[in-house]
Amino acid sequence: MNLVENLEYNTERAKLHIPEYGRHFQKMVDQAVAIEDREERNKVAKAIISVMGNLQPHLRDVPDFQHKLWDQLFIMSDFKLDVDSPFPITSKEVLQQRPEPLDYPQNHPKYRFYGNNIKRMIDVAVSWDKGDMRSGLEYAIANHMKKCYLTWNKDTVEDSVIFGHLKEMSNGEIDLASDGENLTESGQFLKNRQAKSNRSGGSSGNKKGQRNRKKRY
Repeated sequence: MNLVENLEYNTERAKLHIPEYGRHFQKMVDQAVAIEDREERNKVAKAIISVMGNLQPHLRDVPDFQHKLWDQLFIMSDFKLDVDSPFPITSKEVLQQRPEPLDYPQNHPKYRFYGNNIKRMIDVAVSWDKGDMRSGLEYAIANHMKKCYLTWNKDTVEDSVIFGHLKEMSNGEIDLASDGENLTESGQFLKNRQAKSNRSGGSSGNKKGQRNRKKRY
């Protein structure tokens, strides 16, 4: 009965600063903090660092690996361990600082089915000097826009619609409607998409057929 009453529950124990190392390791660090002799404390700290390195051999080749171990040691001691560290000791205040918020791109394009990369490609094309290179890129962009349009909208689309969108997205810098050139036929995009679907479906179908042809005993 006394043994049951003296059981120690994790909820009653002190919180682990780095749970990955476990409670026994935390006790080693706490004992090192309690050592009064500085020379002995330094010796124990180096021994703990050695054990920490053995627990993570896959990180031996990581740059500043030893520095990371010493930082973790001071964190586990709640920065109460007074030893001679071979690296600058990171302060508790620095570690507790909140990181600066990331500036996520706030792109809300009118024609989302084209994707953000299309707008980047258009900006690149506009920055080029007019000529064969730019003309080729403009028609490549228009064809890719048509492919995206057919993927997310319907089974057919007039080239004039794509030309209009391209002109709008380029702020009037790219106008292919006046050239009289045609883009790839919608049927060709759909044919390629169907062929790709058949290839992926056919392989699974063959596997299924092979399974069905297995002998039954």
